[in-house]
Amino acid sequence: MHMKVPSLSPEAVLTMVRQAHRQEGHSGQFHQEIADKLPAIHLMVSLEGNDPVKDLVSFVVEYIEMAPRLIECVAVCAREAGVERLFQPFVAAAMGYFTTPSVLLARFDGLNALLIKAYQCHRLMEEMYENNRTIRNSNLVEIEATQANLLSHHLIGEPFANELDQSLLVTVRQIAGSPEYYDLNLAPFVDEASDAAWVWMRHYWQTLLERNHIHFHLSHRAGL
Repeated sequence: MHMKVPSLSPEAVLTMVRQAHRQEGHSGQFHQEIADKLPAIHLMVSLEGNDPVKDLVSFVVEYIEMAPRLIECVAVCAREAGVERLFQPFVAAAMGYFTTPSVLLARFDGLNALLIKAYQCHRLMEEMYENNRTIRNSNLVEIEATQANLLSHHLIGEPFANELDQSLLVTVRQIAGSPEYYDLNLAPFVDEASDAAWVWMRHYWQTLLERNHIHFHLSHRAGL
């Protein structure tokens, strides 16, 4: 019997983002934190817009809003491919980052907290791809999605982002830490992930950084 997991809709996350925007409008705290990190971020990316802080905040908001859409897309593709049971633990864990966040996030609020939750979700899905041979070799994941995760890692800041990564790897080992999962033939899922919804999502990732005037330096592209 599966444990019932609270649902997470794009609309629910958009509501969270609007609330965080209102909070940010009063405090300006997140904008100031991003401004303080600009020198370090410039070592990794070129920020070519007129207002780098505004562009980075816009990137964060879009990155957050993408999380429930990614979860929904994976769930739908898995269901249509007849492999829902295999992906359900990933979907449940990803939704849980928003619906039942860790006590580690108790000291964060607003856009900061939502960025962390979205980062956990996106990184979990990235590890899901990496831990199965069929999906890993399918080129489903765009390099821009990996770059977006890397940028978010640095916006969250170390060492806390590293702690999140370590916690996430524990979750991945619990869900898919066996050779059997790696060797599963998930070609039906890959085939379903070629539909219009996934194409839309890939285009979203491909244009997310460019849309916000963010360009990775070549050295960081090579290191991914």
